[in-house]
Formats: sequence, C-alpha cells, structure tokens
Amino acid sequence: MVDVAEHAYRDDPARGHPDVRTRLSGTSYFFLGNGRIQAAVQHAPAGEGTPLGLLVMDPDRLRPKRGALTMHPEHGLEPTALRIAAGTGARAPEAGAVAVAWQAGAAIPAVVASWKAGPIDVEERFSCPDGERPSLSRDVTLANAGHETIAGTLRTGTPGTEASIAFSLAPGDRLRAALVYDLDRAAGSVDVRIAAPGGGARPPGPRPERTTVEFGDPVLDRLFRASAAQLPAAVSAAGRMDGSIWQYNREWVRDQAFAALALTMLGHQPLARTMLRRLAIEFVTEEGATLDSSQARGRGDVELDQNGILLHVLGEYTAWTGDLGLAEEVWDHVAAAAEYPLRAELRHPASGLLCGTREYWERHAAHGIKPGLELAHQLFVSLGLAAAASLARQLGRPQPAARWQHESESLRDAMLSDPVFALSDARGFVKRRLVTGQVQETILPSPRAGLPEGVPLAGDPPHRLNPDTSCVLPIAFGTVAPRSAVARATLNHIETLWNQAWHRGGYGRYHVSSEPDSPGAWPFASIFVARAAVEAGDAARAWRILRWLAATDGAASGAWFENNGPRASPPFPQVGITPWTWAELVVLVVQHLLGVRPGPDAVTVTPRLLPGLAGVEARLPVREGWLRLRLRADPDAPDVATFRVPCGAGETPLEARVRPMP
Repeated sequence: MVDVAEHAYRDDPARGHPDVRTRLSGTSYFFLGNGRIQAAVQHAPAGEGTPLGLLVMDPDRLRPKRGALTMHPEHGLEPTALRIAAGTGARAPEAGAVAVAWQAGAAIPAVVASWKAGPIDVEERFSCPDGERPSLSRDVTLANAGHETIAGTLRTGTPGTEASIAFSLAPGDRLRAALVYDLDRAAGSVDVRIAAPGGGARPPGPRPERTTVEFGDPVLDRLFRASAAQLPAAVSAAGRMDGSIWQYNREWVRDQAFAALALTMLGHQPLARTMLRRLAIEFVTEEGATLDSSQARGRGDVELDQNGILLHVLGEYTAWTGDLGLAEEVWDHVAAAAEYPLRAELRHPASGLLCGTREYWERHAAHGIKPGLELAHQLFVSLGLAAAASLARQLGRPQPAARWQHESESLRDAMLSDPVFALSDARGFVKRRLVTGQVQETILPSPRAGLPEGVPLAGDPPHRLNPDTSCVLPIAFGTVAPRSAVARATLNHIETLWNQAWHRGGYGRYHVSSEPDSPGAWPFASIFVARAAVEAGDAARAWRILRWLAATDGAASGAWFENNGPRASPPFPQVGITPWTWAELVVLVVQHLLGVRPGPDAVTVTPRLLPGLAGVEARLPVREGWLRLRLRADPDAPDVATFRVPCGAGETPLEARVRPMP
C-alpha cells in the first residue's frame, strides 16, 4: 500500500529568504541548460524576491529551489544580480524596471534582460553555448547614454566566488564583458569568472539541426518556441528529469517517456534514446512493473498506464528514427513491461480489463479509490501492447507479436464496448468502474490519508470523481473516432472542469471536490483537452486553451507551474515547473496541428489549421532525413486532407493547401 508519508515534505517556504519560494507574485523563470548544467533566470517584477536572479543547478541532483547552488542561505539570489557602482552610488536591477525575454532568432536558446543603472543602459544575455561543459555564459553590455564619462565597477557573485570588472565609459561608449559560471559537480558548487567577450567555448563542428515550426501567429509560435527551448534544459545528459522542477525531486516513467517523445520530435534523438534506455533498464523491475515517484509499488498500487506509455513511446521513437537497435538492446525489459499487466492477479475476471486501487492521477486507497477499472490504464496498456507487437514483428519475433496484438485489441474492445464494463455512458467516457460494473462516482478519504485542513477532499462530501480530463485521452490518441457520439459527449462533459473554483481560466485535472491537493487549473491537463479538441474539429476550444496558456502564470517565459492554485506547504511540496507541459505542447503542435505521424515506410501528414492561421512552415527530422512542410490555408481545399510522404535521406518537401478548421 502507498505510504501517505511520501506526500509530506519538510521544505517550508516561510523559512528563509523570499527567493526560496517558487511562487512569487508575477514571477517568471526562463530555463537554460545543456544536460550538464541547468539554470533558470528569475524575473520577479512585483517586488517579491530578487528582481533579476540566477539559479544554477546540477541536473543530476534533484533538489528544491532553496537547494540551488547559487542560493545564498541568508541573501537568496541577491548576490547573483549585477551591481554597478559608479561615483557615490550603486545600482542593481529594481522590481518593475527590468525587461526579460527569450532572444528572437537565436541559434541556441538565450535569455536577454535589459535595465538601466542611472545613465547606463545594461543588457545581459544568458545562454549555454558550450554543449560539452557544465558552464553557463552571461554576456553583459554597458552603454553610456549620458553626457559625461562614467567610471565604476561591475560586480556579481555566487555563494563561493565574486567577479568584478572596472570600467570607464565616455558618452556613447559601450563595454562588452563576459561572465562564465562553471559548475563543479563533485564539490556541488558554482564559480563565476571573467571570460573573453563571447562567453564559453563552443563545441567543434556544426551544431545539430533542430525542428523549426513557424505559424506566423504570436501565440502559437511563442508557446512552441518556449517549449522547444526549455524541455531539453530540464533533462540531464544521463536522462534524469525531475517530475516537477523544485517540487518533487523524483522521477516518473510517464513524464519521462512523454518528454522523450517530444525530444524525438524536436531533433534531440540521442537524448531521447538515453532517456528511454534508462527508463527501460532502471525503471522496469525484473517482473515488469514500472517505478513512479522513483519507487516500486505493490501490485495493487502499480501505475499500469506507465507500462503502456513506455512501450507506446518506444514504438513512436522507433518510427521517427528508424532505430530498432534500442528496442533490441532492451528487449528483455520491453517483454517484461508488456507481460506484466497481463498477469491474472491484475485482470478483472468478468471483463478481462485491468484492475487495481491506483488511479491515473495517483490517488489510492487512502484517498477512497476502491478496486476497479481505470480508463487510462486500459487505454495506455492497449496502445503499448500494440506498439510492442509492432516492434516484435520488426525484430522477427512473431509469437509475442501475435499475443500482444491480440491482448491489445481485447483490452481496447472491452474498454469501448463490453456490455457491462465498457468505460463510457451517456456522459461519454467515464473515469473508473468498480469491479461490480458500477461507475465509481465519489471517493471518501480514510483517516490515515494525512490530508491537511483546507484541501477539498478533506472537506464535506460528496467528493466526485467525474468528470476527469483523462477521459479525453482516447480521443487525443485516436482510439475512438474524434467526431463520434462518445467523443462529443465526453468533451461536453469535460467543459464543467473549466473555471470550477477559480475565475482565471484553465481546466482542473478532475472535479475539484475530490482534490487532495491544490484546487486550480492544470496546464498540461488543459493541453490534453486541446489535443482532443483539435482532433474533434473544435477549434474554438483549442484556441481558448492556447490563449489561456499564453496569458496565465508563467506565460512570459513559457514555464508553467504544475497547477495554478494555493498549496499547503508543508506538508505538500512547493509547486514547481512541470516539464510534461512542454512535452504536451510539442506533441499538440507536431502530431495534431501539423499532423505528422511516421510509419514503417512513409510519413502520414494530416494537418489541421486553426482558423485565423494563414499557414505554417516546418522542418522536422524523420529517419535519416528531414521533412519540410509548407502548408497554406485554402477554404476550398478538402475538409481533412491526408498526405503520404516516403521516408528517406535528405530533404523531403511537402507543399499543400489545407482547409482551415471551422
């Protein structure tokens, strides 16, 4: 049984400098990294915390925000700010007087901050130009906009070091200086030093090409670019990734696998391969169960959807890259992950569906989850078994291929159409049925749940399980026709999750009354709904979600908290930045809007242009080559056009007219 104590954390945000808090009023975090160093530029414009601070972390050591290596125990991030002393005064960035943004058109992700120190215009550019060393560059430009010569000193530091540069600027003169932050991973410290302008050394040879997507729309382009820049920064070179940066300091197969899928689509295939290999070898137990929260579970509490998700993503990775060698290398782990959900003790005798006391969002028996049949478990294990069957066929293993294909179809058919246990009713898809066939509509927590006062599940019942955003996943993953009656009913029912106990937009992950944590909107769960809406032709709903993401907390940098709501910390951890959101946005753009789906011998492209878009240009890596798309909106084009493009080396162009969604 899951130990409820694992949900308790000791990090108290009220203790120490305000910078140790993750949620500061109006604050945005811009994440940078190269797999060997991870950094976040903190922009706190509202007066809480350091207005322009620099967090540097070791991506292989998952820690809370106060554990960042540049966090001073007394002064927070204040020492990391630039301080300019000239004459009798000293200036540093002030709240509300700093502009911070991603640098447009940068060859590598870069963050630019600008502010004024009296008559001096200051620009700072943060990046990780060296792909091999654990270092970050901070290029500084000082420009004298005044009418007199200014002499002074520029200083900044970390908890262990300080760097200073003396300058004298005549009117109109500029000074370009470079600071480099070197991470000493063994010592667990960061040093700052003066370097030649241009920052750290670049790796030899040409920089690897990455996916590019241009809609010409400020909302979509900004969301995609921010996600494409920051997702790789969240992953160490060894494939490690915090489920929510600064929040959990733990790992999940589910989150990691979806991140690996998005990285594959973005052109980071070697890193995706590293992640998937590590998941298969280290996160699948000998008997085939998967780890969540970096822990193995008993059979009643195992997250069965993770088995399917890992297999599904491994199949997608292989389709995109043509790399069958990874599946062959980890085949014993693939087979164990595929067989584990098929054990008799995990099957419901009357339906053949998977049965347990853990649900998709990780509530369990202490929260009131009874033994039953979870929609997401059936969906993802079915998808995963189909992917494992395809890999087995490609690797010349016909016997397991036939078995897994049969089990995949049996699970899907029972989930969709069993006369008693199908996971749908007049409301569309339902989250969960009990072993009796009755829909589990409510939960009641046990006294041992350890819920703090004030969370909805600790309040008065009823605590409703339906609706739940996971119910749109069969639509998003193509398991059911997106314009079928069950799909339409599901999307209509899910609508009640928008603005439940708040007024700023966004979908809660499920009915707020059964929330054992913070009531509020969840960005990546909202993108689930956007993916399903695009498939169903519901452009208005998709646009509403995208525009909400572009305006809600974290939108300035495109780094969103796991959810937007108050949190009881402690005992719960402070809310963190969830990389899964970046992965969902990449998949939404590539798989649903561009409609790119590689197969064994060709790429199928079924683009769906949202209304208001004139078109899209994109370039994506597929197998040994690149697929170049140039799509233009045309109201006279077919309603849904599907194009089939052969896989091959070199550049494969596809130019087409596409009818916009209504």
